[in-house]
Amino acid sequence: MYTLRVAVLALALLASYLLGAVPFGWVLVRLLKGTDLRTIGSGNIGATNAMRALGRPLGVLCFFLDFGKGYVPVLWFAALATSDPETLPLLRVLCGAAAVCGHVWPVYLRFRGGKAVATGSGGIVAIDPMVFVIAGLAWLVVLVTTRYVGLASMVMAVAWPVAAWARAGTRPHGSELVLGTGALAVLILWRHRANIRRMLDGTESRAGGGEPS
Repeated sequence: MYTLRVAVLALALLASYLLGAVPFGWVLVRLLKGTDLRTIGSGNIGATNAMRALGRPLGVLCFFLDFGKGYVPVLWFAALATSDPETLPLLRVLCGAAAVCGHVWPVYLRFRGGKAVATGSGGIVAIDPMVFVIAGLAWLVVLVTTRYVGLASMVMAVAWPVAAWARAGTRPHGSELVLGTGALAVLILWRHRANIRRMLDGTESRAGGGEPS
């Protein structure tokens, strides 16, 4: 029984990774434009770069597809793998982490993936939507005042564990989300290191024109 349980949990994590690894933006650009998204703009496969290649409506679609890659594993895969209330919160965070790893290091594209913002957002909404809303307000303020999409994403990522910590006392097993969002924030900052260099150099483009984040 124990071996079967471990196998089911491992299968949930594997399924989360494989779904997270589906490069929806890359697929859409390949199908509609016949080109490799990694050769356009910033070379990133995420929704921001896909928007540059496909336009705003399809770019928004790419965002929600990448968002779903985090939302579905956390909400469904974890629940299908266990009903234990003691195990489920941690498994939700782990499934979200596996989906994010899939997006960042997709096996289908030789492990060259995106920056984890949309997929991480989906996972967080599935666990605690208010954490996303609170951090999303920080994203909006930074975007409106600076027009730097990358900076807004980094600020939101840092705000996630802060918001999760603030709400930990109101939710059972809130510490799992604090740790998960903290690790996610570090990953997102690392994936945006090129944006940080460009901002320090004064060459980072702003929303509404130029090379995307």
